[in-house]
Amino acid sequence: MKISPGTVVLFDYTLRDDDKDIIDSSKGSEPLAYIQGEGQIVPGLEKEIEGRVAGDSFKISVPAEEGYGLHNPENISVVPLDQIDGGEELEEGMQLHTEGEFGEDTVIITKIEGNEVTIDGNHPLAGMTLHFEISVRDVRAATEEELEHGHVHGPDGHLH
Repeated sequence: MKISPGTVVLFDYTLRDDDKDIIDSSKGSEPLAYIQGEGQIVPGLEKEIEGRVAGDSFKISVPAEEGYGLHNPENISVVPLDQIDGGEELEEGMQLHTEGEFGEDTVIITKIEGNEVTIDGNHPLAGMTLHFEISVRDVRAATEEELEHGHVHGPDGHLH
């Protein structure tokens, strides 16, 4: 079966940056499972995986515009330390969860200077070209329930 909208795809991957350093990988764990056409993986990868079949292996480089987007300076803010819960325990590089316009957002503390904290709401991979090595394990039609729920279910219900 070819990968097309409404199919469940299970694939193994290794994601590298421009320096060929591994950012993430499914090696040693379960494959990534998603429903094609639902926007559950970055657009550039979803576009490239379309039409492939189980057993296909390929490499692709996804530009930032088709990955996690360009780095947007408007997503960086400086806030007073006393506006952040647990301010006395904050460290640069920490991730915080905030309430955003569309629900919970994750921001990264990039700088703490005096009573001011710089937070960056850009995705950590924004602005980066993503280099994927992909191996498609399985392709099947999504069930009505999976399409209704918007995620893949495993043999015993929900896939975690």
